[in-house]
Amino acid sequence: MLKKMVTKEGENLQTYSKSRIRLNRLIAEAGITSRRKADELIKSGVVKVNGKVVTKLGTVVSLDDLVTVNGKPIKLLKRYEYILLNKPKDTICTLKDEKGRKTVVDLVQTKSRVYPVGRLDRNTTGVLLLTNDGELANRLMHPRYQILRTYTVGLDKPLKVEHAKQIANGVEIDGVKFQKCELFIDFKDPKKVTITLTEGKNREIKRIFEHFGYEVKKLNRKMFANLTTSGLKRGEWRHLTKKEINMLRELVGLL
Repeated sequence: MLKKMVTKEGENLQTYSKSRIRLNRLIAEAGITSRRKADELIKSGVVKVNGKVVTKLGTVVSLDDLVTVNGKPIKLLKRYEYILLNKPKDTICTLKDEKGRKTVVDLVQTKSRVYPVGRLDRNTTGVLLLTNDGELANRLMHPRYQILRTYTVGLDKPLKVEHAKQIANGVEIDGVKFQKCELFIDFKDPKKVTITLTEGKNREIKRIFEHFGYEVKKLNRKMFANLTTSGLKRGEWRHLTKKEINMLRELVGLL
């Protein structure tokens, strides 16, 4: 049987209450083709389950089985869960905190063991993706894929244009190189800055501004991998749509 979950966008997401599914449905749900054409693929002998050719229609498989079509493994996206959280202050990006502080996982309602993709400091707010799709998570965090992340920064004093230019051109701090980035100053309030990075080194933004003598008072991630918190208040979350999931997978070469 199927259970349906409705996102805030009204899109139905299906999760399987049992770990077995008809083979043609698995192929269709993986986005390869329609269920009817999946039957044709099965009859033609190009579908294997755990290395053995399966031609019998109506075959039921486990979601843990290795299914290949024309030699290529297929993955059922709905085995995984993808959650977008508008992270509030005073929450920790970990599964469990030894000091008993609230974690980002405490804020979402799911039976899956999801974990945050990357880390935001305790008082950094904004876009945070949580998932149990390890392959996607690892690729999103790998510098090779140049995943964009945009932050709004509140400084303790106005940012000088000369410092902004140096930061935008890339800097080296204590032997660590920070790549070029896009940086915009709000000239109505030069203490407010928007910065877009293509990597996520530990405490990168705070380290960069501290190097030039500034203290970061507020830090909010407004975009990560084209995902934003539009429509979500602080502490609210939703599941990604299928379109968003495919967009992420395409960004890192999984589609």
